[in-house]
Amino acid sequence: MDPKDTAARYDQIAHWWQNEHQNSPYGIAQLERAIQFTSQRHSALDVGCGSSGRFIKTLFEHGFQAEGLDISREMINLAKQLHPEITFYVEDICRWIPPKLYSLISAWDSTFHLPLEAQEPVIEKLCNALEPGGVILFTCGGGHTNSEISGAFQGQNFEYSTLGVDAFLRILAKQNCTCRHLEYDQYPENHVYIVAQKI
Repeated sequence: MDPKDTAARYDQIAHWWQNEHQNSPYGIAQLERAIQFTSQRHSALDVGCGSSGRFIKTLFEHGFQAEGLDISREMINLAKQLHPEITFYVEDICRWIPPKLYSLISAWDSTFHLPLEAQEPVIEKLCNALEPGGVILFTCGGGHTNSEISGAFQGQNFEYSTLGVDAFLRILAKQNCTCRHLEYDQYPENHVYIVAQKI
């Protein structure tokens, strides 16, 4: 589960992603739920922003100064064409150092591509990058134990990992973040989204 391999695979489907997801409602209702918990609307970061910019657009519409990060260079190149005024980072979230604190950080269907050993330090990093009262939204695999799976998507093989819901809640609590919402939003699929807020 090498982030460089993930980047290369997303490079291959970046144009398809932009065409299919630019106006997609997928995840938008969940993002708007997270936005409702914010007390400030300063900077926001979309981790794994992809090429469509749909989360960026929603954040901008709600008054945030939005930024995007993705490990796929092709995804970012296409996103810049749609949103030339936005700051984008072509970075591996495992190595990236946040340059500021954020009112909201979203990581929709992105950090679950990381190796198991990277899950906790990345969630800790994102929590530490929240301003007081800041909100994090991320997706993960459900269940109570850690696991790794692989699957095919648009002709590319991707790998996924999760620490399990209980472990993520412990990590959030350790980082002074309280869970505001947790939902198996695609049940019976094992897809969970969590909204937490920095205390």
